[in-house]
Amino acid sequence: MNLLLVLPIFLPLVSAAILLLIPSAKLQRWIHIAACLAHFAASALLLCEVLRKGITASQLGNWPAPFGITFVADTFSAMMVLITGLMGFLVAIYSLDDVSSEHQKRGFYSLYQVLLMGVSGAFLTGDLFNLFVWFEVMLMSSFVLLALGCSRHQLSGGVKYLVLNFLSSSLFLTALGLIYSVTGTLNMADAANILKSSPLGISSMSAAMLLMVSFGIKAGLFPLFAWLPASYHTPPVSVSAIFAALLTKVGVYALVRVFTLIFTIQVDFTHDILIGISLITMLTGVLGAAAQYETRKILSFHIISQIGYMTLGLGFFTEAALAATVFYIIHHIVVKTNLFLIAGAISKLKGTAELKKIGGLYAESPWLALLFLIPAMSLGGIPPLSGFFAKFALVKEGVSLHAWLSVFVALAVGILTLYSMTKIWAEAFWKASPNENGDFGLGDAPDPTPTSSTTPSLPSLPASFWAAITAMAAVTLAISSWPQWLFDLSERAAAELSTPSHYIQAVLHSKQ
Repeated sequence: MNLLLVLPIFLPLVSAAILLLIPSAKLQRWIHIAACLAHFAASALLLCEVLRKGITASQLGNWPAPFGITFVADTFSAMMVLITGLMGFLVAIYSLDDVSSEHQKRGFYSLYQVLLMGVSGAFLTGDLFNLFVWFEVMLMSSFVLLALGCSRHQLSGGVKYLVLNFLSSSLFLTALGLIYSVTGTLNMADAANILKSSPLGISSMSAAMLLMVSFGIKAGLFPLFAWLPASYHTPPVSVSAIFAALLTKVGVYALVRVFTLIFTIQVDFTHDILIGISLITMLTGVLGAAAQYETRKILSFHIISQIGYMTLGLGFFTEAALAATVFYIIHHIVVKTNLFLIAGAISKLKGTAELKKIGGLYAESPWLALLFLIPAMSLGGIPPLSGFFAKFALVKEGVSLHAWLSVFVALAVGILTLYSMTKIWAEAFWKASPNENGDFGLGDAPDPTPTSSTTPSLPSLPASFWAAITAMAAVTLAISSWPQWLFDLSERAAAELSTPSHYIQAVLHSKQ
């Protein structure tokens, strides 16, 4: 058994149990940070192992594949576990001064660790039923984190979140029954091996469509994405940020895994559907964002539109498009998490997230303004930031495939994304503060020169906020300055996804 495969799951599990037994809130905080750092370190070691040895698989117990519980890591899943560890650690730092003592008493730190365990398990499992189990672990922990404050708007958002995710789970279970009836197995590699040589029948095609809908709900695809904008603005910012980083990406990961490994026969049908859904998702998400004037609601709708870009690359189903999808996922996780944290910092400074009620942050906190511009312009695809390279790779592949409608929609959505980010900049940072002149419109740009009546906002934000936000901005700048290393990893991941026989062989011939 390769311990590196189970450490990203085992460490959060043990940490969650220990944190439940610790009465001291101060000690809980530091154990939480140490646990997240250990999870990140284990994830980094796992990626190094995969890069060195190739696809790595192990079976728990004394049962060989496909009968035992399989854990498997290829480049894509190892990258996802690593970015999970990094975001988990940085958001944990931010949470030190964001989460109230009441939330801490109600088990915030343990629930956070359980969420990291569920996400890591979903990325590393090689079995469809165990993927369902990890989805339920994620659902349990994320719902409690969402509703932990028990406020009316939290419970309202939590109910919508829960109902649609229960629907997703029901569809997932139905699909599992159909797959088992056809293949006699739920091991992904074994099912793929059985289905690869025969066209999809009614049962297997029905299972494919059910999984597309189930994972699409998890990912926030059109039309069942209402749970996301209804819930992500309600909990503490740390919870919103880790949700924005991970939850929808697990759905995207599951779509990529299933539709590059198991259902690869009739791609003209399945993947054309994915392209159509992706385009509609991109448009509805960005138009929803354009209509909002609350920072976290804007960012929540933008998650939806950006998910469309990721699944569009899957729909194209070429190696270059899959590489663009992998690059896009990693880029988006970093910038979107950072934007949620910055939204929390804005609310901390101004006491509200409503754009019409705030302003003047450029003069009051130029450093925060700069830190906002980095992920915001990257999300909008402005060169030479990481978002430009992600969009360029996807659009370039669309042009080579003569998918002109997809290219047009991708470019149009990029422009509208930039509009939304500019709106936040103009309202929150550039316009005069309403506290100074009572103007709630755009007004004139504030004088960036501090006056005697202007109090610098830097000391107003806790050091943990600055540390997390600055670190994520640095990661974005690192990807933007040296994108080739991430493209190399993404191309390696795409090559493995495009050749599922390597994954199948690694799992079915792995040692116990």
